[in-house]
Amino acid sequence: MARITKARRALEASSAANHNHRLKELDEFGSNPGDLIARTFVPDTIKPNAPLVVVLHGCTQNAALYDTGSGWSELAGREGFALLYAEQQRSNNANLCFNWYQPGDAARGKGEAHSISQMVAHMTAQHKLDPSRVFVTGLSAGGAMASVMLATYPDLFAGGAAIAGLPFASARSLPEALERMRGRGAPSCSSLASRARSAASHSGPMPSLSVWHGTQDSIVDPSNAGAMIDQWRDLYGLEGAAGSVEQIGRHSREIWRDGAGRAVIERYDIMGMGHGTPLETGGQRSLGVAGPHMLDVGISSTQRIAEFWGLSEPVEATATPTASRPQAPGGPASQARPANDHGPGKIIEDALRAAGLMR
Repeated sequence: MARITKARRALEASSAANHNHRLKELDEFGSNPGDLIARTFVPDTIKPNAPLVVVLHGCTQNAALYDTGSGWSELAGREGFALLYAEQQRSNNANLCFNWYQPGDAARGKGEAHSISQMVAHMTAQHKLDPSRVFVTGLSAGGAMASVMLATYPDLFAGGAAIAGLPFASARSLPEALERMRGRGAPSCSSLASRARSAASHSGPMPSLSVWHGTQDSIVDPSNAGAMIDQWRDLYGLEGAAGSVEQIGRHSREIWRDGAGRAVIERYDIMGMGHGTPLETGGQRSLGVAGPHMLDVGISSTQRIAEFWGLSEPVEATATPTASRPQAPGGPASQARPANDHGPGKIIEDALRAAGLMR
């Protein structure tokens, strides 16, 4: 088992290395106070005024691994938009997490948040991208950092998406961050909304928000998804408003619309999924590669987030409207069978497939 696990990790590393040619390092994009690395993907066929998507990886990951798993550059090449990956360094965080909970990195004009804003300004100018169609997404600590960017730089982003993330300013130290990840001690909804409002002087429209979370996430408690939704509903003046719910297979999507009928907030609850980015790696519209924290659960967050932002044509409709939020089949979410099995059987099957001994 140890040899198979080692071989699998080597294959994953090799896959990421082979894929890394898609991402190019961006030098001299600004003062870079957060000391981050910028990596980019710009399709050869890109046209002026194309959109830009900023992608923030999770802890223990890097840009190449997350791009391979999520399939963002594959979709960008197909749809003609540019990508910007901010990449963490171990000198900033030993586990390669973005420091979303540190006041010196999670405020406008400071640290990592400022570095990412500088990357965006450089990319849009260098490639003549549309500054009104810049979006940000991330997983886990990257999802929490996406929340930071939306709150501190709402003038830069048209929309964002947080996968297994946390609300802006829910923690201001590492001990607090660990407590919030466990679902403990969160500030009140009104306090979270007040912190987001005071993060930037902004009188224009707020970015749209897509929130994704697995119902069996044991690393970042799913209560954080609800806290993010409440924070953003308050910012949109939709506090207390009920969303419309639809069923997508075993999963659910809830949507809130503004006064003009535009979908501005959405929430996906991925039934039985643990901590990671939801993927759909089979079928005609497959994207990404399954692996640690990149979970094939039959629904592609990458594809659907791009659709929510208007960057990609919708996949075939599979949703069934429902009157209220659905429950997990057979009882509470804690009873649902996890959809991200990376146990011994899965490892053996993956190793056999990689060796060409199993289809």
